[in-house]
This record gives sequence, structure tokens and C-alpha cells, in this order.
Amino acid sequence: MKYSELASINVNEHVEKKNNLSYLSWSWAIDTLLRHDENASWSYGEPTYFKDGTMMIYCTVSAFGRSRTAQLPVMDFRNKSISEPDAVQVNVTMQRVLAKAIALHGLGLYIYAGEDLPIEIKEEEVKPVNKPVDKAVDKPVVKPILLDPEPVAREIVVPESKGEAEAVDWIVSFVDEFILGIDSVTLLRDFWKINKSTLSRVERFSKPMYKAMEDNFKTHAKKISENK
Repeated sequence: MKYSELASINVNEHVEKKNNLSYLSWSWAIDTLLRHDENASWSYGEPTYFKDGTMMIYCTVSAFGRSRTAQLPVMDFRNKSISEPDAVQVNVTMQRVLAKAIALHGLGLYIYAGEDLPIEIKEEEVKPVNKPVDKAVDKPVVKPILLDPEPVAREIVVPESKGEAEAVDWIVSFVDEFILGIDSVTLLRDFWKINKSTLSRVERFSKPMYKAMEDNFKTHAKKISENK
């Protein structure tokens, strides 16, 4: 598959925005990559540690006969480098840098350039449309085109093909990544309530993992409150 073919895919429905930065859903990116190259693989390099305690994570994705490496610092909810990050923060960055490395093969690369549409779509001929006019000011009224937004407090659907250990790891990784896009304590609580039965699988499998996930929820809720 050519780079241009992946680069022409509109990924807007799978992008999460946080503090003016856009993140491509790592789970969707992996799924899309493997659908186009089932032999694709990825690996993480040795992280770089800096004197201030911050860390740079590296990921190499091999697909379509080529290997490309991306890097990303471990950042907090304000997108600032974290000094001495914990396991949860490192894990989230590993998923994000994986999506970024996949983007180097074309999928969603345009969002890292601050664009809102793939180049191929931008270059297509756009037919003029009649826009409604606000007579009071005699200026065009531009109405935004809305993609059907996915509710924030969504239900987690765990892939059935995974074994319990892998499923639990998938749940934890998904939750750690997904809650970063929630900026309301109420929605955060709703997300927990809706998925209580799924999250209980983590508790049954490993109480320490469940405790870490629960603490991550509480920490994120505290950060949301502090930012209000």
C-alpha cells in the first residue's frame, strides 16, 4: 500500500483533543494499520532520561516494508513534560507515541501538522453552496458541519478474542487513555458507573491493577477540579 493512500484517509472521527493538542486513537490506529498490513509490528526503544527527571519515549513501527520511528515526551494534562513520571503516565505516552509512529506511515499524519483535513481531500474541487445570510449584519452565516459525536460517557467494549490477562491489560490501557479526553468530573463519574461491571474484571484479576486504575481516576478528577 502506498503512503499517499493511508495519508488520504480522513481520521477526524477518531481524534481526541486535549489542551489544543490532537491525539489519534491508538486502538483505532492499530486496527486500521493491521487491516492494511497484517504483518505490521512495533517495538519500543530505550527511553531517554534527562537531568530534570523527564523522559522521552521512542516507538518504531514496521509496515509496508519500511520502519519509521517516532518520539514523544511523557507529558501531564497541561502537556508539560513530567519529572519522574509514574507507570501510568509512561503507559499513556507509549500508546500515544505508537499512534504517532503509525502516522509516520501516512495514517492521520495531517493532524500533527495542525491541519483538519487530509491533503488529498483539501485539494478536491469543492462546489459552491448557497449560504444563509444574516440580514441584520448582511454577512454570511457559517454553520459548522458536525460529525456525530460519540458520547463521552461511553461503554467499554472489550474484544472477545482476547484472553483474560490480555483483556484486562487492554481495559486498563483503554481507560488510562480515554479519561484524558474527559474534562468534567460528572462525566468521569458517569464513565465509571456505566462501565462498573467491566472494570470489576480488572479487580477480580488483579487488585493492585484495579487500585492503580482507581487512583488514576481520582487523580484525574482532582486535576479537572483544580482547572475549573
